[in-house]
Amino acid sequence: MATVTTPEAPATSAPATVTPTPSAPVECPIVVTQKAAEQVQRFVAQQQMPGKVYLRVRVIGGGCSGLQDKLDLDVNYNEKLDELWDFYGTSVIVDKRSLMYLQGAVIDYHDELHRSGFSIHNPNRKSQCGCGSSYTM
Repeated sequence: MATVTTPEAPATSAPATVTPTPSAPVECPIVVTQKAAEQVQRFVAQQQMPGKVYLRVRVIGGGCSGLQDKLDLDVNYNEKLDELWDFYGTSVIVDKRSLMYLQGAVIDYHDELHRSGFSIHNPNRKSQCGCGSSYTM
């Protein structure tokens, strides 16, 4: 099993060392910051979810502009359809179709006075709708 270092995430977080699964490519196309990974772990612990839980990152059709990023907790991992990485102890899965839209994306967590929650910075976005929830590529 190879270990790769992802590109630098925002300045608030150190680069992650991720370990791909044997079926996953060595190069990791996304970055999950330490803050985001830790928040996922806290949420899973609060929900008392039994068994293995994954953070699923995907792109779905919808919204005014056509595409939306989506984060979910998932207990299902399909090694034929999904790629799997570990960021700071959080298992992250992305379906192979979504990977082509998420190249270079950074998933972070913000807990500030003016905003709180997860964000996905996707450098491939060309334009987005007025509310910012969907985009085109």
